[in-house]
Amino acid sequence: MVDVTLWGALSSATEGKSHLEIEAATIRELFNKLEEQYPLTKPFLERGIAVSIDGVIYRDDWSRELAEGSEVFLLPRLAGG
Repeated sequence: MVDVTLWGALSSATEGKSHLEIEAATIRELFNKLEEQYPLTKPFLERGIAVSIDGVIYRDDWSRELAEGSEVFLLPRLAGG
């Protein structure tokens, strides 16, 4: 089980919840379960998400393993330039 904190507009896709506990072994599995439980997260996941695991940011390594009790922050991609 990992503790997930959702930043920005992501919580609007999870019924206003900004903190979740999800059972997942990898970032990819976390995304799949998040989308399964909260289908409105799909557009955010498709646009791109930055993932912080215990203070380290990952942008493309979705096979990264999640340790039990990891603190995960999900940040939606920001538009602009």
